[in-house]
Amino acid sequence: MGVKVCKFGGSSLADAAQIQKAKEIIQSDPDRRYIVASAPGKRSSEDQKITDLFYLCHAHAKQGIAFDEVFKLIADRYQGIVADLGLDLDLTAHLEKTQQDIAAGASEDYAASRGEFLNGPIIAASLGYEFIDPAEVIFFDGSGRFDAEKTQEVLSERLSKIERAVVPGFFGSLPDGQIKTFSRGGSDITGAIVARAAGADVYENWTDVSGLLRTDPRIVDQPQTIDTLTYRELRELAYMGASVMHDEAIFPVRAAGIPINIRNTNAPEHPGTLIVAQTDAQVSAGCITGIAGRKDFTVLAIEKTLMNTEMGFGRRILEVLEVNGVSFEHMPSGIDTMSIVIADSELEGKVNKVVEEIKMAVKPDNVSVYPNMALIATVGQGMAHSLGVSAKLFGSLSEAGVNIRMIDQGSSEMNIIVGVEASDFEKAVQAIYAAFVGA
Repeated sequence: MGVKVCKFGGSSLADAAQIQKAKEIIQSDPDRRYIVASAPGKRSSEDQKITDLFYLCHAHAKQGIAFDEVFKLIADRYQGIVADLGLDLDLTAHLEKTQQDIAAGASEDYAASRGEFLNGPIIAASLGYEFIDPAEVIFFDGSGRFDAEKTQEVLSERLSKIERAVVPGFFGSLPDGQIKTFSRGGSDITGAIVARAAGADVYENWTDVSGLLRTDPRIVDQPQTIDTLTYRELRELAYMGASVMHDEAIFPVRAAGIPINIRNTNAPEHPGTLIVAQTDAQVSAGCITGIAGRKDFTVLAIEKTLMNTEMGFGRRILEVLEVNGVSFEHMPSGIDTMSIVIADSELEGKVNKVVEEIKMAVKPDNVSVYPNMALIATVGQGMAHSLGVSAKLFGSLSEAGVNIRMIDQGSSEMNIIVGVEASDFEKAVQAIYAAFVGA
């Protein structure tokens, strides 16, 4: 018997009907032995996520405002799910303790984690699986950083003694026993951690989409699903804005060489997207994997004759950014030019100061500031093995009337990043997609 770890997202566990779908998926394959559960998500666009309600409870408690009505919404939701599933399960004690703890000043992390914690026993009871409290097996150090080594040791030992279990996602514990959460979307990370500890053959991430799309469906109508991609390609696409799962979730399974399969709870027959350590790039040569991008960047274009002969030129510029607490995204350069691409959020209220300090530090011939920029990454492991990829990409943008303001390509030749005016962002993505994938 193999081992599959399945993480189900909030939309997959939003109500009893969705939980029943998840149960049927799990029971259809005996290898699906360890389940990571999210908090119930929205049942409709007008609904509220349970986690958001818990955040609201904490905010009220912190300000000394009664939150009984908000908490009643939470309690009614869970008790309604239990009743609709016909379970012999009483959550009263858990709910009362949670409300008392929040009222007594429990941390925001504690409040936020209760969405997953309370859903765990429901999923476990529905399946007849054992329940594991993540606070007992997932650990953070005193600085709040995930303790991978201790977690792997304790969790793998626990799972070796349990054939089937449900582990809530999103949180673990600090050395003093307090609850610590991962960032939002952290149930994906929990799923990967459990998959590694279980020595899983595959980590199935069940959500409400049938895998990772080649580009944003809000920009391109019904884009194709990516059948297979590598961890590195996922990282590139996720960084540039593609969102299906938390990109940090790839690291625990990548280290163990465990494939990730992104699946749709509402369409379980669809194979979804398989994320693997390596694919045969020669087979896929010429094919791109996906297109992703983000707006809200500013480019600082620095010009100075004989820049390349001046020792420490780049270092002094980076020191200016460091002193001002500014991180940069890309730094393409020429013999007498250097462009620094920075997210607007990093430069907020600092543009003039940074420019003046750069002028003092390196005495450039000119520094130009180009706001309202967007970056678009065309990603594909096979790109390095195919002629004409760049020509096709730039040609498609030219035909669409999009002016390219910046070009950057990593040494791996896995992606080509172009900078365009933010107003041309959607048009540029559509043009690239049509050129490589088809209209």
